[in-house]
Amino acid sequence: MTLRYLTAGETHGPQLTAIIEGLPSNLHLDFEALNYELARRQKGYGRGRRMQIEKDIASIVGGVRHGYTTGAPVAVVVENNDWTHWRNIMNIEPVEGTDEEKRRVHRPRPGHADLNGGLKYNLKDLRNVLERSSARETAVRVAVGAIAKQFLSHFGIKIGGQVKRIGEIEAPPHQLSLDELIEITEQSSVRVADKATEQKMEEYIDRIKKEGDSIGGIVECIVEGVPVGLGSHVQYDRKLDGRIAQAVMSINAFKGVEIGIGFEAGTLPGSQVHDEIMYSEERGYYRASNRLGGFEGGMTNGMPLVVRGVMKPIPTLYKPLQSIDIDTKEPFTAQVERSDACAVPAASVVLEHVVAWEVAKAFLEKFGGDSIEEVERNYKGYLAQLEAY
Repeated sequence: MTLRYLTAGETHGPQLTAIIEGLPSNLHLDFEALNYELARRQKGYGRGRRMQIEKDIASIVGGVRHGYTTGAPVAVVVENNDWTHWRNIMNIEPVEGTDEEKRRVHRPRPGHADLNGGLKYNLKDLRNVLERSSARETAVRVAVGAIAKQFLSHFGIKIGGQVKRIGEIEAPPHQLSLDELIEITEQSSVRVADKATEQKMEEYIDRIKKEGDSIGGIVECIVEGVPVGLGSHVQYDRKLDGRIAQAVMSINAFKGVEIGIGFEAGTLPGSQVHDEIMYSEERGYYRASNRLGGFEGGMTNGMPLVVRGVMKPIPTLYKPLQSIDIDTKEPFTAQVERSDACAVPAASVVLEHVVAWEVAKAFLEKFGGDSIEEVERNYKGYLAQLEAY
């Protein structure tokens, strides 16, 4: 069975919901670890007031019994604490009142889905678009990815991330192990390993916020312990790097993705791009470098996966841009919805979890089974095959 999920819910609705199908039975879930990942997404310098309201906790309401998956679909709920202030506005039943009382939105904000969604779905209240297109939906996607992380950790696969850049401030390179990187960045307000860079980024965000503006950046995810051969070269839609790229681009406000050295590869000769193949009794086949970020031919090659994404500045600004009122067709300066000056540190956490999901999906496609024990047997057999090659 293919691993898949769907989400539902609005940013000011009662809850966000996800249904996960395809998880094997007998996978032990750590609920404390699951909610720890949700808390990580809410941290980060530059976040707005919403993070003071929401204390995200995931509740599993199906597919798990006594701490273990049953093989049935897993239902995950993340409640919106802010719902209490929006009961009338977001009521599923018809309500009486003026547009103002219903908080109808008829002035689309540049950079958001407001106008495109209104035109596509023929909606004259753009709240019906912005409520679903909001980045709030990433809370439940992180919950889904956190379950994928726990599945992968069962097989020794570890995932971490970091912020590489916020606006004009770039983090310097380092030689930290993944364990060290995870430990240090968890203590950083902007998820960087360098303390001096952290201070520069905080000051930069403060300046941007004071100017009524917002700022984006670049985030990176690293995955270690991935076996050779996830994904495939035989069809375009089975190439795992392509699927990861699509998943990264689906994160709100992400406008670019690269793997390994990425776009830099277009500036270098081939001798400085490709990774030479080596062999030792201890490691088997491996690469002398990892410029290609753990992928060749759409398949993992046993090296760590390195995935980066670029997040644009959040388009909700406190110095609003010009737009057009859909009722009057007259220009106006776009109305402000509550927002963050910078959500790049949080985006780093979201990136980890969408990558975790795609790796887990590819892992189960190759080593699938109805129970975790069956997956383990299949995986061990494959590792023996690789060792004998």
